[in-house]
Amino acid sequence: MDGILERACAKLNLGLAVRGRRPDGYHELHTLFATVDVCDEVRLRPESRGVTLTVGGEFEAPQGPENLAWRAAEAYLAAAGAPGGVAVELVKRVPAGAGLGGGSADAAAVLRGLRKIYPAEVDLLALARELGADVPFLLRGGLAEGRGVGEELTFLEPLEAHFVLVRPPFEVPTAAAYAALVPGDFGGDLDVAGILDALRRGAPPPWRNDLERAVFFAYPPLADLKRLLEEHGLAGALMSGSGSTLFAPVESREKAERYADALARRYPGFWVRAASLTPGEGA
Repeated sequence: MDGILERACAKLNLGLAVRGRRPDGYHELHTLFATVDVCDEVRLRPESRGVTLTVGGEFEAPQGPENLAWRAAEAYLAAAGAPGGVAVELVKRVPAGAGLGGGSADAAAVLRGLRKIYPAEVDLLALARELGADVPFLLRGGLAEGRGVGEELTFLEPLEAHFVLVRPPFEVPTAAAYAALVPGDFGGDLDVAGILDALRRGAPPPWRNDLERAVFFAYPPLADLKRLLEEHGLAGALMSGSGSTLFAPVESREKAERYADALARRYPGFWVRAASLTPGEGA
């Protein structure tokens, strides 16, 4: 086999409710996951043994065991009984520390690809859960309601929706964002039906992200950016995950691209993209 190519698409949280802190130290979440058509490329080529990783594209990433894609490869090969090795090449188009799940998407793509290269009776979902909270959703992608720490998934029918994504030139560490939460930040479940209905109608969704207060306090430029996006006519802007990406819904792909072009010119140094929901990669 010459190798295979997998897409590793970014995710948005179309709302993120933090229900409270669990006894294990993690937080109980209720979220609406969605994949968008901004994707890394993950190329996998079978080798006789071991794992190698190279990274190219727009963004840098670790090229050793600290990279989640490397750990995913090692985990699959071990679970499959060491059938061989793999060379992994990442072409990075999704920024890190952006609330878009780029590293988790890469790991999910590696798991999907290795199952094709070395078919085996391996529980991909169990491996994904060990790798990170977003990896189980990103194995399949599409649209899903998530609970627990994000691993309890209910997949939903695909939806057409378009967004503008804006990431300032800094990262927000996920662990620090959750550590800054106080009980007053915790809230009830999301109005998932209301969010989906609003997106279908092109109206501002009744969504929220319970991490915004803590993150905006630590990173005031993000609060300023949200206000600026709304002043530019992008009503309903929301932070994805723990940031630093903000996104806003728009009526069409064409309008999303016009907004993205204008914002990229106005805010040089920011990462700005038009994006549309994807039906997912399957698992």
